[in-house]
Amino acid sequence: MSREHVRPADIERSSMQIISGELEQRGILLPPETAPVVKRVIHTTADFDYAENLVFTPDAVGQGVRALSGGAVIVTDTNMARAGISRPGLEKLHGQSVCFMADADVAETARRRGTTRAAAAMEKAARLHPGAVLAVGNAPTALFQIAEQMEAGLRPALVIGVPVGFVNVAESKETIFRLCREKGVPAVVALGRKGGSGVAAAICNALIYMAAGLLDPADRSW
Repeated sequence: MSREHVRPADIERSSMQIISGELEQRGILLPPETAPVVKRVIHTTADFDYAENLVFTPDAVGQGVRALSGGAVIVTDTNMARAGISRPGLEKLHGQSVCFMADADVAETARRRGTTRAAAAMEKAARLHPGAVLAVGNAPTALFQIAEQMEAGLRPALVIGVPVGFVNVAESKETIFRLCREKGVPAVVALGRKGGSGVAAAICNALIYMAAGLLDPADRSW
C-alpha cells in the first residue's frame, strides 16, 4: 500500500487544496478575509456546512488578528478548546490562553448562584481579562453571560460563539451576534446547532496563523 503526503505539512496543504476544490464545485466563493477561518474549520470537521453557517461581523477577522498580534489573551469555556489552540503559535505572538472552568472560586460562585461553571468562568474572565478573545465552543450559558457583561459595558477583543447542542444553543448564538453588531464588538458565530470545542480552537488557530504569518504549514517550525 502506497502512502502519500507523509509529512504533516504536506497532508495539511493537500487537505486545504481539496477543500478549496470542493468549495468551488459547490459554487461557494468565500471572501478572502474570512476564507482562512472557514477553511480551517472545515479542515477540522470535514463539514462543509460551515461555509454557510459561520457568520462574521464587519472586519471581525482583521480585528481578531490585530488583537492577537498585540498579545491579547484567549479565554476558552473548556479546557478541551484550550488544549487545541496552538501553543507555539501563541508563544510566537507573546500571547496566552486560559480557562477558568476548573477554578475553585468559579465552582463556588456557580454553586452559590445556581448557575453553570461556564457562566461563572466568563464572569471571572470579564473581571481579569476585559479585552480578551472569548472563545465559547460548549456552553450557551457562557454566551448569555458574555451578553450580560457586554450590556454592562464589557468590550471583548473578539467573541467566538460556536457552542454545540440542542438546548438554548441557537438562541444564545443569535443573541450574542445581534448584540455584538449593536455594540460594535467583533464576533465569529456558527449559527444553528453545530459547533464544539474543536471548532472554537480551529477558529483561534486560523487567527493565530494569520497573525503570525504561518498560514502555510511549511512555515511552522513545530
